[in-house]
Amino acid sequence: MRVVFMGTPEFAVPCLDTLLKEGHQVLGVVTQPDRPKGRGQQMAFSPVKVAALAAGLPVLQPVKVREPQFLAQLQDLAPDVIVVVAFGQVLPGEILDLPPFGCINVHASLLPKYRGAAPIHWSVINGEKVTGITTMYMDRGLDTGDMLLKAELEIRPEDSVGIIHDKLSCIGAQLLADTLRGLSEGKLARIPQNHNEFTYAPMLKRQDECIDWSIDGEKVVNQIRGMNPWPGAYTTHKTKIIKVWQAQSVSSQNHHLQAGQVVEVDKNKGFIVQTGQGQVLVQEVQPQGGKRMAAAAFARGYGITPGDLLGE
Repeated sequence: MRVVFMGTPEFAVPCLDTLLKEGHQVLGVVTQPDRPKGRGQQMAFSPVKVAALAAGLPVLQPVKVREPQFLAQLQDLAPDVIVVVAFGQVLPGEILDLPPFGCINVHASLLPKYRGAAPIHWSVINGEKVTGITTMYMDRGLDTGDMLLKAELEIRPEDSVGIIHDKLSCIGAQLLADTLRGLSEGKLARIPQNHNEFTYAPMLKRQDECIDWSIDGEKVVNQIRGMNPWPGAYTTHKTKIIKVWQAQSVSSQNHHLQAGQVVEVDKNKGFIVQTGQGQVLVQEVQPQGGKRMAAAAFARGYGITPGDLLGE
């Protein structure tokens, strides 16, 4: 197939690699414009741009995909299909209607659950046991188009969002290959979504990263692993921000303690914090301006003691 690929982050790179391995003719790669990054604010390429240039593919970076010049470029390329994987812009009708095989999206959830920008994060934060990939026809709604193929992935209790992200990116690449093969052979049926069952996975906001110790301990742990390795769940200790990277629920006898109160410091394991229901053993943290470290070492070096209150 003659393919135009649209994608930006690392998640999309395996899909681009698979298109090339499967022998598709990638006419061009569309990705977001270069952005300043890091303390020096140096202009950085997106991961998809890096992969495209390494493969010798032409790269297009429109500020807005509605630009007439970009639309004309797409029309000149005349793709059979446009593949979209975490691109980052909404496609107008002129693009959706352009390729004869449509615009195919690789979405990181089992639609209609978790439509939106951050499906992997929210599936972990919400304690889901299963997630997956859906390939779908794009339409003018937000992840509302007819589905083609699905693949499931178990979310284990110890899995962070980073682990699920990496697994899903590989699953998505294989499912994309199967989808394009099925489309070219005329073997795939369109499956309408049940719009009554949809849930939404909005882009993460700063307040989503702040640990609410008043909720159930299992939910606190899910929030922490649902923010690891990006953007990181945080709390405060004596006005200083602490990112919490790893924690686990533990049994609790002290129901009278205040949520966020440090119950116990274990010199080997870390420190235990009271939640709204149950307690959490904090195992790995990152102090403000510092590096990731074992919570036990942090407690010794930064003076965490029983009775301290986190999140004030």
